[in-house]
Amino acid sequence: MGCLLLALAAWASPGLAQEHESEAVDDRILKAETALEQRQYRVAASEYRKAAEQSDSIEVARQATRIAYSYGFNEDALASAKRWQELDRESDEALLYVGQLQLRTDDLRGARRSFKALLERSDEPVDEQLINLTPFLAREDPEKADELMRALAKPYRKSASAHYAVAVMALQAGDSKEAGRRSQIAIELEPEWLKPKLLYARSLMLEGDADAAIDYTSRIVGDDADPDPEARLELAIMLLSVGRDDDALSQVNQILLEQPARTDALRLMAIINFRLEHLDAARDDFEDLLSTGRYTMDAFYYLGRIADRRSEHKEAVELYSRVTQGKNAVVSQRRAAGILSQMGEPEAALEHLIEFGNQHPNHAVDMIQAQAQLLASLERYDEALEQYDRVVRYRPDDEGAALGKAELLLRMGRLEDSIAQYRVAVERWPDSAMSLNALGYTLADRTDQYREAARLIKKALARDPDSAAIIDSYGWVLYRQGEYDEALEQLERAYKMFRDPEVAAHIVEVLWKMERLEEAGQVLEEAELDFPENELLLGIRERAFPEGP
Repeated sequence: MGCLLLALAAWASPGLAQEHESEAVDDRILKAETALEQRQYRVAASEYRKAAEQSDSIEVARQATRIAYSYGFNEDALASAKRWQELDRESDEALLYVGQLQLRTDDLRGARRSFKALLERSDEPVDEQLINLTPFLAREDPEKADELMRALAKPYRKSASAHYAVAVMALQAGDSKEAGRRSQIAIELEPEWLKPKLLYARSLMLEGDADAAIDYTSRIVGDDADPDPEARLELAIMLLSVGRDDDALSQVNQILLEQPARTDALRLMAIINFRLEHLDAARDDFEDLLSTGRYTMDAFYYLGRIADRRSEHKEAVELYSRVTQGKNAVVSQRRAAGILSQMGEPEAALEHLIEFGNQHPNHAVDMIQAQAQLLASLERYDEALEQYDRVVRYRPDDEGAALGKAELLLRMGRLEDSIAQYRVAVERWPDSAMSLNALGYTLADRTDQYREAARLIKKALARDPDSAAIIDSYGWVLYRQGEYDEALEQLERAYKMFRDPEVAAHIVEVLWKMERLEEAGQVLEEAELDFPENELLLGIRERAFPEGP
């Protein structure tokens, strides 16, 4: 069961070597594989699904599921997985796909039934297997995964394992109170078990009580004559999160002194050295980590960043290119392409993204979006828009893609189209501070629809009151409405939170309008030291201080 969870997202390359029972199925598969070659991913998933529906071949259904799953077309993948399950009732893998895809498509009741049936197939107690499920569910939407885990664990109120599993997913979903409560129940049920104690400490950190979390974990370490390295490692991570890097390094060194083969401690030591700008030491640590064969994706990523910092461009591109899995895969390929573009090789940069998407289907759509962003940075706007249109078609539920397209339209000078796209985003995600703010700011900055802009921005601010970007938008719409004093107060508040050149330009604009020219000049000069080539600052200087402050 555990191995199957880890292997779920494995990719099977296109192509079926067997004979099929009908020409219609063969024709569907041929169309699907041709579409894959032409990077028409939606067509490929659809044709494979239709082939699975028409075929009695388990292999066709399996391939159809994996293709659609890999490219993120969940509805097609679910239909194919259900067909696979019909054809092979004993397949744990098929049932696992069905459960996961039901979760992704908001069928929580169906997902619960599927996962419950899967867990009950094992000889191990269900409550103990719930822990094995946590790393798998951690890849999914946190709130959905949390709700599913609570439902699965409900019959096991006397099980420390079940409460611990719920605590893990609650913490993942940001519900620190429930995570802490469940951890404490698990501790009461099994007082000697370390993991729920460490999870309780993490819940304290998420609650914002870092001192209590560090004190609690320190006592676990200090009260034990032979402290568990897991507790020391957890303490080191906590110390690192509050900026006590040297103290964290001391804990890690102690672990490695006692257990030199601990690769998780070596990884953390390498990251700490990187944070402390000890780049030579960090590079040596990450190269040692590579030699162990563990955490290789992290090692390649950080070695790439070290080469990047040192302007060793070719080496950085090579290292980033080897980050093919994990949370840093997409950002690594974007950076590799960015370096190639900066080196004067934009076509090589685009080809890098295309090739990575071809080789790693689970990131194919991410690479299309990266191409769109790169083309936009090269001011090849029409090509960029074509790519954004593809992303939006493939990922209709991706808010970032919808907003990216709207921003590109704005850069192209297509204001009405941009506003229309922003309105689509607000209608689709009415409670999203990001979409509300994007539309509100655009209306405030580019139109005279200030009343609507203010309403949208206030709504965004109510949902995310600590966002410097939204506070800046609020200050800007106040300025546009002529409320200069309040506008300046909000803009200065945003600038204290986040020193951004756009916010600085807004402050200069307001001070200039208020005829506080000396203060405006001072803010502008200070901002120019940090952002000497920023176009907004250059623009406000040209308008407000053409002959110098």
